[in-house]
Amino acid sequence: MVSICFRWWTPDVLSAETIEFQSIGDSRGELVALESGGNVPFAIRRVYYMTGLSPDIPRGFHAHRKLEQIAVCVAGSCRFILDDGRARKQAWLRNPRHGLYIGNMIWREMHDFSRDCVLMVLASELYDEADYIRDYDTFRSLAAAGMSG
Repeated sequence: MVSICFRWWTPDVLSAETIEFQSIGDSRGELVALESGGNVPFAIRRVYYMTGLSPDIPRGFHAHRKLEQIAVCVAGSCRFILDDGRARKQAWLRNPRHGLYIGNMIWREMHDFSRDCVLMVLASELYDEADYIRDYDTFRSLAAAGMSG
């Protein structure tokens, strides 16, 4: 079951939210299950994770035309900057039970990785370079026109 932890964005940023995943645990530890059609609002087509990240080297700097994602820091923390072409907001991921849902046509940047950060991403599509928008001005133009390119 997905419960909205908080809505940190203004009404301008419509397709990004922090969600809290249910955790089952006891003195032995915790288990968090992520399920397509359950607590993940899309069919999971790809899962990847990033490790060995440097606090002073940001990543991301792109948007996707169709792809939806959920980012989870399964260890450590990092800061996201999200932009829908009109408003920029930031969100910290610091808890492995919290995920950041990022819809399509949202510019994303990742900053301030802790040394122990492991950032896992669930994606709605397989990797497709044509789905990426890597130039911010192009992204802003497409977002202003209400297009995904």
